[in-house]
Amino acid sequence: MRSAPASDLQESAPLAAIDIGSNSFRLEIGQLSRTRYKRIDYLKETVRLGGGLDADGHLGEEAQLRGLACLARFAERLAGFKPAQVRAVATQTLREAKNRDAFLARARTVLGHPIEVISGREEARLIYAGVARLQPSDRPRLVIDIGGRSTEMILGQGRTPRTTESFQVGSVSLSMRYFADGRFTAEGFRAAQIAAGAELEEALQPFAPGQWVEALGASGTVSAVSQLLAASGITDGAITPTGLRWCIEACLAAGHQDALDLPGLKPERRAVLGGGLSILYTLALQFGIDALRPARGALRQGVLFDLGERLEAMQTPSRRGAHDIRDTSVQELQRRFGSDLAQAARVQRLALALYRRVAPRANALTQAENVRELGWAAALHEIGMSVSHHDHHRHSAYLLAHVDAPGFSQSQQRSVAELVLGHRGSLRKLDATLEQEARRWPVLCLRLATLLCHARSDTAPQVGRLERTAEGARLTLDAAWAAGHPRTMHLLGEEGRAWERSGRLLLRVAGEH
Repeated sequence: MRSAPASDLQESAPLAAIDIGSNSFRLEIGQLSRTRYKRIDYLKETVRLGGGLDADGHLGEEAQLRGLACLARFAERLAGFKPAQVRAVATQTLREAKNRDAFLARARTVLGHPIEVISGREEARLIYAGVARLQPSDRPRLVIDIGGRSTEMILGQGRTPRTTESFQVGSVSLSMRYFADGRFTAEGFRAAQIAAGAELEEALQPFAPGQWVEALGASGTVSAVSQLLAASGITDGAITPTGLRWCIEACLAAGHQDALDLPGLKPERRAVLGGGLSILYTLALQFGIDALRPARGALRQGVLFDLGERLEAMQTPSRRGAHDIRDTSVQELQRRFGSDLAQAARVQRLALALYRRVAPRANALTQAENVRELGWAAALHEIGMSVSHHDHHRHSAYLLAHVDAPGFSQSQQRSVAELVLGHRGSLRKLDATLEQEARRWPVLCLRLATLLCHARSDTAPQVGRLERTAEGARLTLDAAWAAGHPRTMHLLGEEGRAWERSGRLLLRVAGEH
């Protein structure tokens, strides 16, 4: 059944965000308005996905099954939600897992929605978006999120993050290494703090105390320690160096996580408390944090707000303030790498005109994203010329697959990079991609557009008509234009032969009176 177009969603329709973390999976359902956010439902399960990574970086079957079972329960709650209403993101464990693609395929089947693996800096940006929206302030602030296998640090003011970083140290990974048997020892805490400090040391200058006036902590570890300190009467919930020393001493006195009986501490937090406390104490000392206060807002809300902005930009692109941050990222990449903006616009205009005639049928959201990906690929296909004109498509693709691009998931960056890689040269390098019928058409349209515009002069979209045929595709060009552009017709003939050699489709090129 085809889903309703994103533009058909009512403004009051609920949105859902899924955070597939290394320690916990979370589902947030909420309703957005221009000025308010209303939570409808919140589900959280401790999955310990990060604990399932082996020494070779493979995610074990037991951990996978725990994750899939949780996603199945989330899917039940999301019954009736349209694709445009749901966004799921995965963080550090799936950034690391070598077999992540196999798990993601299973997870998508269970959940019924795609899952995006986001970069550490994109995770940090979304964390800040959640905090800034739910706890607004114009004061310069430091926001910290300690996850299961990574720690994000963000400097920002108002709604704008100025510096975002992600460090590969978290409560699960540190606890597994230094408190693996559940015992708390002074040596274990000392070694864990040194390891955390080594990972975080490069952040000392950019996140120095002079850069911010208040410090906030998002998500599970901070919330758990804050509740513990408040329930024990040590602080009012603020996380202080003194309070952290008290927590560490309480762990040492207990000797083992099973003997730890502190008010406000949930049982599922015991196994990762040692690692979380070690990171927090290291942060407090290295960055001069006298008091870290729990923040309202976290990654899941940032994902939800980001989804709301995308839908608003899609539904009412002319509305003031409506924007998709991915468009801003593309413009910034064009500026950064010195793109020929006129040529990028020519190729983009023509590629999209060709694609709209042959685009495979899909649900409205998928179709919209496919069009946008082709448009972004056309806009960025020449950024590799900043490295070298020779094989610039390969340089462009490499940059796109690895550069930080706010708003993009890692998988979407790779998808755009594949299109850019395929915009010229042999098709053999895209054998796996072209096996997917839906991926052939944007590749074909981008290649044809770059050929039709290769002389860097304007080519009207009406000059050619692309159609599907039983064998593949037919490009029919205005006869007068074709007669006046023999070099382009030669290149198009070569293109037809390239597709014939690929065995994926037959491309026929003809002039029309």
